[in-house]
Amino acid sequence: MKTAIWLYLFLFVAFFDLHAQYPILTPFAISLGAAPSFIGLMMGMYSITHLPGNIMAGYGVDRFGSRLFIVFSLMGAGVVLLFQSKVTDPWQLLVLRSISGFVLAFLSPACLALLARISSDVTKQGKFMAGNGLVHTLATVVSPAAGAYLVARIGFTTAFYLLGWVLIITAICALFFIRDIKAAPAVEIEPAPSSTKPVLAEGTPIPWLVFLLPIAMSCAQGILSFELPLMATSSEGMMETGILFSVVSIGALITLSMLFLNKLSSYYRTLWGALGLALVYFTIAAQPPLPFFMLLLFVGMAKGIVLPAISTLLIELSGGAKYGRTFSVLSIAYSVGAFLGPMLAGHLRDNLSPYYLAFLGLMIGVCVLPFHRRKTTLTPIFPKSR
Repeated sequence: MKTAIWLYLFLFVAFFDLHAQYPILTPFAISLGAAPSFIGLMMGMYSITHLPGNIMAGYGVDRFGSRLFIVFSLMGAGVVLLFQSKVTDPWQLLVLRSISGFVLAFLSPACLALLARISSDVTKQGKFMAGNGLVHTLATVVSPAAGAYLVARIGFTTAFYLLGWVLIITAICALFFIRDIKAAPAVEIEPAPSSTKPVLAEGTPIPWLVFLLPIAMSCAQGILSFELPLMATSSEGMMETGILFSVVSIGALITLSMLFLNKLSSYYRTLWGALGLALVYFTIAAQPPLPFFMLLLFVGMAKGIVLPAISTLLIELSGGAKYGRTFSVLSIAYSVGAFLGPMLAGHLRDNLSPYYLAFLGLMIGVCVLPFHRRKTTLTPIFPKSR
């Protein structure tokens, strides 16, 4: 449990630091002379360079543990931010964001694998995943507005320099306070009722259809992250954008605080939460006479249901084996979606609402998710605690 507390603490600092950049990167790129299509390319490259890092993390975490990868990821991201504070050209920013995407690709698989190894009980693992989502959300509630406020007071250069040193100091602390945990023995899985098929055995490959929904989720988030900063044309605009990002995080915090949701099946939480998220994006695209911040609040509430549920679902499907590779593939799926979202939004926004693209992607993910159950049956809506 001590490992989880330290990990949550460092994750809070890291997520706060990284998400503080969300509302300021696009205005910074525009100040360097970048066009919206170039900004979409930059955001896409940041995500696509996750892929080699995700692949390396999948095998490396299972073999060498999580600690060194967490330290390397935080340290590398901090150093990149120090260089980012000195850029004077959009292409320099593109290169640095691509490098940042690679080094940060190790952070999520390493952290999730370490949390999953703390216990072999699926219920407790689900709580650890929800705790990770809660920490992430708490950090992102205030960090976008804080990042925008920081730039308004001290400028882009000093803000990036300060954020870089925060990550470097966090990496040094993680080196001393985080300890690796060997994988706990797999819990013996109770036989499924006679009316269902057996649960996946340990080591059984996870159906690839499951990963289409994370791609769609990340694509929708990438579209949102691309569109919101374009609303900022001044310091006041950056503050407003930061507040809107914080509204999304507050929505996620609301549902993450509903601890009774963890008692529901991870499959049904994933399915219905994603369906609700798709309908919210469709509503945004339709531009109804509703407050925009209210719709963003609903986006966050749906994300607060789906994101921890997906992680728990993958733990169940993995059968307690190869957590590093499992969460590496999940990170790859997120990276692919995060690449597609800004790229599509940047090139199609003049002809089609990017939020409608988010709706279509999520609906495809929702529609194909049930088909993976042809080979396995998951827990009922209210699974028994083991």
